[in-house]
Amino acid sequence: MGRRALWVVLLLCLAALSAGALPAADEEGNQDESLESKTLSAEDQVKDHSTGTRVVAGQIFLESGKSDSQSENEENFHSQEEEKENSLEELNSLEMSNLLNKDLEEAEVQSPVLTAIGGTADGEPCHFPFLFMEKEYAECTADGREDGRLWCATTYDYKKDQKWGFCESEEQSNKRRQMQEAEDVYQIGMKILNESSKKAQKKVAYQYLLKAADMNHTKAMEKVSYALLFGDYLKQNIQSSKELFEKLTEEGSPKGQMALGFLYASGLGVNSSQAKALVYYTFGALGGNLIAHMILGYRYWAGIGVLQSCESALTHYRLVANHVASDISLTGGTVVQRIRLADEVENPGMASGMLEEDLIQYYQFLAEKGDVQAQVGLGQLHLHGGRGVEQNHQRAFEYFNQAANAGNSHAMAFLGKMYSEGSDVVPQSNETALQYFKKAADMGNPVGQSGLGMAYLYGRGVPVNYELALKYFQKAAEQGWVDGQLQLGSMYYNGIGVKKDYKQALKYFNLASQGGHILAFYNLAQMHATGTGVMRSCHTAVELFKNVCERGRWSERLMTAYNSYKDGDSNSAVVQYLLLAEQGYEVAQSNAAFILDQKEASIVGENETYPRALLHWNRAASQGYTVARIKLGDYHFYGFGTDVDYETAFIHYRLASEQQHSAQAMFNLGYMHEKGLGIKQDIHLAKRFYDMAAEASPDAQVPVFLALCKLGVIYSLQYIREINIREVFSHIDMDQLLGPEWDLYLMTIIALLLGTIIAYRQRQHQAIPRAAGLRPAVPQQEPPPEHQPPQ
Repeated sequence: MGRRALWVVLLLCLAALSAGALPAADEEGNQDESLESKTLSAEDQVKDHSTGTRVVAGQIFLESGKSDSQSENEENFHSQEEEKENSLEELNSLEMSNLLNKDLEEAEVQSPVLTAIGGTADGEPCHFPFLFMEKEYAECTADGREDGRLWCATTYDYKKDQKWGFCESEEQSNKRRQMQEAEDVYQIGMKILNESSKKAQKKVAYQYLLKAADMNHTKAMEKVSYALLFGDYLKQNIQSSKELFEKLTEEGSPKGQMALGFLYASGLGVNSSQAKALVYYTFGALGGNLIAHMILGYRYWAGIGVLQSCESALTHYRLVANHVASDISLTGGTVVQRIRLADEVENPGMASGMLEEDLIQYYQFLAEKGDVQAQVGLGQLHLHGGRGVEQNHQRAFEYFNQAANAGNSHAMAFLGKMYSEGSDVVPQSNETALQYFKKAADMGNPVGQSGLGMAYLYGRGVPVNYELALKYFQKAAEQGWVDGQLQLGSMYYNGIGVKKDYKQALKYFNLASQGGHILAFYNLAQMHATGTGVMRSCHTAVELFKNVCERGRWSERLMTAYNSYKDGDSNSAVVQYLLLAEQGYEVAQSNAAFILDQKEASIVGENETYPRALLHWNRAASQGYTVARIKLGDYHFYGFGTDVDYETAFIHYRLASEQQHSAQAMFNLGYMHEKGLGIKQDIHLAKRFYDMAAEASPDAQVPVFLALCKLGVIYSLQYIREINIREVFSHIDMDQLLGPEWDLYLMTIIALLLGTIIAYRQRQHQAIPRAAGLRPAVPQQEPPPEHQPPQ
């Protein structure tokens, strides 16, 4: 029995890991760590537990059957790699299921029986179901009692036998009622939080959450702890958030474990310890926290605190990418706005890609005046969000409607996409979507053609027709529309309507990925991970999966951090960027380093700013950011956060010069060659690097010109210093060079120069009194033209 039970536990663990099954309650929060996340209704939570599981005496067991959602996931584009890496596939599946079912039956038989406490039948077992007030109860109830305590009958007919007892002690009852009260307060706070976009209302919501957290409500504590960490609608307090995270960790909360790992990794509120961080991240990942998985994926990929392991990184990134890809709809995900603070300081507004408020208002003015292009542009901005515009399906729908009424095919196609997906604003309707898609497709619009292809592929409002689907996808792909390219690649991959062709699938997935489609990156990652149609490449697969993972809901934190920085709250911004940096976002690493470099974050000690900035510049540079590589050179050159090391500085500058062709790096290399810092002094190489810098960037031409002038002077002085002037003049024969009367020529030239100077000085003295005596007559003053009286 003991060995059999051990096998069952092992099989359940393997099944959960291979399927990527995560707890439903935690998955809801993982997509959105500390953002205004979607909350599951009570019915949805019950559905999640009832599907694929059954509850026996308070324990949840996996059913042998599979849910519909699991079946769909297994039949999708990439189910084949899950069949690999199964160490127990040699076991007979029938024996495994029989073993599992037998142990479940034994667990049911051995389940503890609920006994009555007090009442008229103290110590007797509860009888389920029992009859009370002509109603059968299959579980304990509080009906008939004003104090709300749960009770049960110990015989079937309570009215006849009057045999009953409590199902819980008074202490347990009070605790249950307290938790119910906390749950009610939490739900009120979440309702306000999700339904309001006003900052004042969100602050009110967090007051409710604070109250629920004080009553030890786990989800409320998670929300409040993150709000205290980031300063979201509550005053930032790292110490208080740390205490809450520790409390959550003791309760086994994956969110709390992940956050505590982050505090130890970044040294906020605690002494930095990468070992402890790794432990907490690992426990958070085992609990199903997606951000913890993403952090571990990056750490294994970059070798931070662990041995570098591409396969381990692939495992973590693939799991997160599966969830991100499943969340992508036909209209696509939200736009990830990556703004580099360092670039924006040099070119305000240019590097960010943000639209200024005045420009948005100008487009809105044009749209109101009937400008169709402005209407379509604003509709797309509000549909996807980004560039300083919040996602708003209501406004997107209104703008698309106006443009569609004016006959714009693009607007018709996007209306079709909105009706096809459905939302709170637009009800889902295949028939209406099909009408818009047909109108747009007839006008040759690729978005409409792709939408029509989707309708025929999945039978949305029309019978399934793979030939027509292929036809419309090809038309859309020929016009460069990414959705058409993606679906065409999927059809070739799966052999739907065409012969299976992995090379064609790879071709179209590559085309779609060039357009930035998340699912194209995901599909390419799966192909490289499994070696389907291409040579297997773990490194390529990890990079592609990482790209997909960075498009998850948590990427919205990038804009939140940026807005906090623009509002002057550098402490909040740097903490948010640090968490995103842990997840592997290169832009977050460089932005965190920039804020630390500028010493704008007071939560970090002055002596720690440069070493921490150096750490994140290093991580950003390893991901190919040129400015970060140059910053590494600067830090080692000047000794910021480390010892002065010219040789290391030279290496970083050379890497930036060779790999990213940075003009700044070339100029710095020229200077180091000129001065002989970290390298042997060589004026010729210095000039070469200065010239290369001028060729690489027009902005470098002026400083290069000045540097070359300085170099020329230095070269001349060095040349003069190296030669003996007396020996040079002793070897010069002036009679032979200029003739025997060269002294007469020289005296004549000197006399002419003196005469010219004397004549010039005399003329200057004569001109001064003449100018003083010949003053022009002062005309009679007349009023200005505008003040003259009318004629």
